[in-house]
Amino acid sequence: MKKYEIIALLPYSPPFLFVDKLTKVSENGAEGFYIFKEDEYFYQGHFKDNPVTPGVILTEVMAQIGLVCLGIYLLKDQISEVEKPKIALTSNEVDFFLPVFPGEKVKVISEKIYFRFNKLKCKVQMFNAKNELVSRGTIAGMLTSE
Repeated sequence: MKKYEIIALLPYSPPFLFVDKLTKVSENGAEGFYIFKEDEYFYQGHFKDNPVTPGVILTEVMAQIGLVCLGIYLLKDQISEVEKPKIALTSNEVDFFLPVFPGEKVKVISEKIYFRFNKLKCKVQMFNAKNELVSRGTIAGMLTSE
């Protein structure tokens, strides 16, 4: 399965699609990036005159790239155009270290902890363009192709 095919199977669309490019994917993890546009809807009112990306959005970026893209790859033999993957987040624990501002590019790297009984759990990290750690944690979800 090609990387662009994985992105096409994501169950999101703008303005809630937070994967610009998937750069690596294997049985063990995924890597990709997203550039926050200056006019993203969530910047309106989130810290007047100094917009900052909300932590929940950073977590969503980490989940979409690090968990969902990887999950689609792991289910590649079971997915078809008719039976698209279904995903449900089951848990997350994320620590934040640096803010992300409009216009910034972030890279997400995930490492599979386990995938069994359709539950995927990953260690996920986010880095800014200076390769500084923005956030890290674990994210888990249930995935099915049925």
